Amino acid sequence: MSEHVLPDGEDADPRRARSRTRLLDAAAHLLSTGGVEAVTIEAVTKASKVARTTLYRHFTSSSHLLAATFERLLPQVTPPLPSSVPLREQLIELLTRQATLFAEAPLHLTTLAWVSLGPTSSNGDDDAGHTQSLRARVVDQYRQPFDAILQSPQARDELDDFDAELAMCQLVGPLAFARMTGLHTMSRHHCERIVDDFLTAHQRVRPGGQPASARDFSPK
Repeated sequence: MSEHVLPDGEDADPRRARSRTRLLDAAAHLLSTGGVEAVTIEAVTKASKVARTTLYRHFTSSSHLLAATFERLLPQVTPPLPSSVPLREQLIELLTRQATLFAEAPLHLTTLAWVSLGPTSSNGDDDAGHTQSLRARVVDQYRQPFDAILQSPQARDELDDFDAELAMCQLVGPLAFARMTGLHTMSRHHCERIVDDFLTAHQRVRPGGQPASARDFSPK
């Protein structure tokens, strides 16, 4: 008879919660030291000293376990600066923090790479569901601070209509690509250029040809 698997976060029994924590601690250590390939059922049960049958009460597969581990390691959302700060400065500060995150937390990039590939095991729809859930969390992790800035009254007043998802790709995409390929190290100055290019492209023009903001966004 198959075991009933509780959804993530529904371990009400303290003993089950402790065993789940030990499994995730072991998986996180293996992921940090050996990469995705190191997170196997055998390795996690050995490192955590939790039985395989107990592991399967929490996770349906190695992909499910890996998704839960990545989700646990996702960094906290960086709150935006106060709305009293100019729009350009808000975006530059947020983008600079993101560049620092990429530089200092390589597992964050590993998460992006893994969810972009989709489930790699043969467990079918279950693995796809866990991967989609993690992907949604990763997207939310990015979107929340950018949405807070780009959907603010200040942004709506200064910028034209734009696709919010494309805007996020335009702003964050160069940072991720540069870090993953090793072609470039992104500094605050580079973040300023990216933000200025974005603002120049989307600056709202008032009737009569005047920009919505007195700030000249043209890259220097």
